[in-house]
Amino acid sequence: MEKILSASNITTGYDKNIVITDASFDVGSGEFVGIIGKNGAGKSTLLKSLRGFLPLEKGSISLFDKDIRSYSQRELAVQIAYLQQQVEMTFDYTARDMVMAGRYPYMKWWEQSSDRDQEIIDACMKYTGVMELADTPIKAMSGGQRQRVYLAKVLAQQTHVLFLDEPASGLDLFYQEEIFRFCQEMCRYGKTVIMVVHELNLAARYCSRLMLLKEGTIIADGKPAEVLTDSLLTQAYGVDIRSLVNKETGHVDIFTVPAPDDGHKKELIETIIGDIHHGKDGKN
Repeated sequence: MEKILSASNITTGYDKNIVITDASFDVGSGEFVGIIGKNGAGKSTLLKSLRGFLPLEKGSISLFDKDIRSYSQRELAVQIAYLQQQVEMTFDYTARDMVMAGRYPYMKWWEQSSDRDQEIIDACMKYTGVMELADTPIKAMSGGQRQRVYLAKVLAQQTHVLFLDEPASGLDLFYQEEIFRFCQEMCRYGKTVIMVVHELNLAARYCSRLMLLKEGTIIADGKPAEVLTDSLLTQAYGVDIRSLVNKETGHVDIFTVPAPDDGHKKELIETIIGDIHHGKDGKN
């Protein structure tokens, strides 16, 4: 397997707030890597660091055996496509305008889009199910529709590597699974995908490799069956978690085990609910 990306002892964060500590790993061609862990574990920070958006306190990152800091932004844009968790729109672009932006790294400033560019744009929009929204302003769309447009944009970049930060957020169940399935298919053709994931059941089914983070440290890195164990998940998420193979579907089911109630939860619920019969007849 050809090595695409390499992180060596990286430590990074925001200003003096260190989030990721001493992380080292290689990512090869065709891998579908899911980064998992509880909120605040450092998943998005790690992804931003790999893209070069955050300065390193220590360590180095290389892309195709070349230090990522030596690439220009245009050079990086034709190697890595990055879909961030939230996209702020200041202009009222249409869906087609947004997807077209994915082709800009390949165009000179004076050039218009070619027939080939349009073909790629149409294919990406059709696949993500937004072709009927081509002329619709982004601001007039639902959150799920926007997310599918943004995904079409990064696909239109046709990069070797795809970074996705929670791409299934806000999507219907069908499109959540479609994103994972399509990423898996792209990886079979040699594309490398690194994705921040919250949907552990989908990660178990589609990712070829998982990195499990706890408080900025990678505590497990391997095949889904090696990482999604009861002990590792319980350690990372801080709650009792079970991982079982469903005998009927063959898929992994991941769920939490409720903590025993010492009576305090019952008291809280009763306080929250109040007297549901109070005022039922219209009287206070």
